[in-house]
Amino acid sequence: KVTIKSIERELICPACKELFTHPLILPCQHNVCHKCVKEILFAFEDSFADGGSESSNQSSPRIKISSSSMDRIDRISRSGTKRNSLTPRSSLFPCPGCQRDIDLGERGINGLFRNFALETIVERYRQAARAAIAVMCDFCKPPPQESTKSCIDCSASYCNECFKIHHPWGTVKAQHEYIGPTTNFRPKILMCPEHEMERVTMYCELCRRPVCHLCKLGGCHANHRVTTMSTAYKTLKENLSNDIEYLISKESQVKAHITQLDLLLKETECNSERAKEAAYHSFEKLFHVLEEKKSAALRAIEASKNLRLEKLQTQAEEYQGLLENNGLVGYAQEVLKEADPSCFVQTAKQLHVRIQKATESLKNFKPAAETTFENFVVDVAKQEEILDDLSFYSNGLGIPEINEEKSRIYNKALISWECPGKTDSADIYVLEYRKLNREEESLTWQEIKVYSKSKVISDLDDDSSYAFRVRGCKGSICSPWSQEVILRTPPAPVFSFLFDDECGYNSEHLLLNPRRTSVESRAGFPLLLASERMQAGCYTTLDYIIGDTGIAKGKHFWAFRVEAYSYLVKVGVVSSNKIQKLFHNTHDVTSPRYEQDSGHDSGSEDAFFDSSQPFTLVTLGMKKFFIPTTPTDPEDSASRILPLPSCLGICLDCDKGKVEFYDAGCMKCLYECEVDCSGIMYPAFALMGGAAVHLEEAVTAKYGEYHNDI
Repeated sequence: KVTIKSIERELICPACKELFTHPLILPCQHNVCHKCVKEILFAFEDSFADGGSESSNQSSPRIKISSSSMDRIDRISRSGTKRNSLTPRSSLFPCPGCQRDIDLGERGINGLFRNFALETIVERYRQAARAAIAVMCDFCKPPPQESTKSCIDCSASYCNECFKIHHPWGTVKAQHEYIGPTTNFRPKILMCPEHEMERVTMYCELCRRPVCHLCKLGGCHANHRVTTMSTAYKTLKENLSNDIEYLISKESQVKAHITQLDLLLKETECNSERAKEAAYHSFEKLFHVLEEKKSAALRAIEASKNLRLEKLQTQAEEYQGLLENNGLVGYAQEVLKEADPSCFVQTAKQLHVRIQKATESLKNFKPAAETTFENFVVDVAKQEEILDDLSFYSNGLGIPEINEEKSRIYNKALISWECPGKTDSADIYVLEYRKLNREEESLTWQEIKVYSKSKVISDLDDDSSYAFRVRGCKGSICSPWSQEVILRTPPAPVFSFLFDDECGYNSEHLLLNPRRTSVESRAGFPLLLASERMQAGCYTTLDYIIGDTGIAKGKHFWAFRVEAYSYLVKVGVVSSNKIQKLFHNTHDVTSPRYEQDSGHDSGSEDAFFDSSQPFTLVTLGMKKFFIPTTPTDPEDSASRILPLPSCLGICLDCDKGKVEFYDAGCMKCLYECEVDCSGIMYPAFALMGGAAVHLEEAVTAKYGEYHNDI
């Protein structure tokens, strides 16, 4: 027979760590007190409003949410999982039992069942725990009498006299069902929380919960497999009984496992003490090495100090002797009093040499020793970095690798990584990055803790290189750092725009996607008809398209991708006062070599044709990047044809009147030239034949977030 006292562990709420009070069954099949569910949801909602989880638990002294649950609440709130008011509300609940985020659906708490069976067991436990504490009558005049029975229909307890008064013979109340004294009342019939007027008659095998016939007909369980309640009751009870009988039959095996676990507990204690002792000795060795280095450094500084003090003291005494009536000068003054020439000459010659040396030393004064100890500065930067990486090493954690194909820097930095060849066993990742600066090579690493395998980093400086590295951690064990990856930020703030589908847009030749971020030239039937008018020396019309937003001042950068199959694409900028000339340019129809007004066939006008255009463009096509020629540069076709980068960028500096063309993958400048920025400047593109251009999408940024100077 089961002793109620022995199952206390199963009757404790994982949130408040107290006996269950009106427990609710979550979709994950764990039980939580009704009050605890509400408090956790309130804390969850407050985490969105307050921007964190630090203050969300202060107003609920009863609830004891674990730090891991609060970390998940804070993580979900930062990730923006909360839905807006226009979408069906779906309550996310961090289950304290399984540590997972459970979706409670649109009805939230109202869609959960009370676990009446668990309530009954808890009530029996409470009665066994308080033993002599009686349930008092709810209707007696003070002082109340001890109750003898409780009415299930009235949900109240009565003494014998009060029960007779409130349940007289011959009335409907006389038919009420009563039980022994209790404070736990449960309904006779379990009603559906989705349809409050319907009783549950079926059991959903997929959701593992009772449902009514309306849930099956048109509710969320319409396509789920259900069985009758009697069948589910019989099946589940039989399975549970069989499993219990199996466990009871394996009692000797369970006891053997318990004995083994007791031994493992003791072994764990012993091994942990050994690990502590080993770690202690390891750090003691480091302390001993540091103490020796410290003593040696201090001794060297002290020896150098004494030597310098001795030299400076000697020099000071020598200069003290140069004073009148003192030292060398005083001795020389006494020698000058000698009247005998032979005696004077005998002494004065050597004395004169000393006086000359003193005079020369006075003219070129230099301290005998340096006062600074710059050569004795201990450089511990590398050692600090090594000590910072000091941690327990484990073969179970793989070394992450930053995926350079998925990682990119545009308006923000997106860093992605993975653990190849090994299962992901890390609980958290630590991402570090630092700016690479030639002047300040010792810039410290900035650390970010990440729960996923990617991270978006904002507020990076323009035109700068950054190094990134990552490692995985599980508890106090960390993997080694990944190999550093260096990425460079754009030379200017990112400028966001879309293709303009109105100004000069030729819908017969160009095709825009619905988001207006990609444009494709259609070399179809219209181009075939235009070929009838083509003669020798003529080429077809370029189809132009510009950005829908212009730039008035400042320095800005944007990037795009040109499909490898593109035959001819021109990219650059155009001024607002020359847009009309751009879309009505007669030079796009016939080459000037064969114009009637040209008068010659030298082809010299073709060489610098771009200089007469109302815009600044470079030519791309056939997987090549063509650097334009200028009158000062020789026309060397081999040196001005480069491979087409996978992603190109344009940097426009309106203040300096300069435009630069970049390989956006490595942020290397391929070509730059001057441009007239007297008007509002627009990004410009021209396509001919089969070609396509795709604007680079911002990293987690919304279109329309522009700078104030645009």
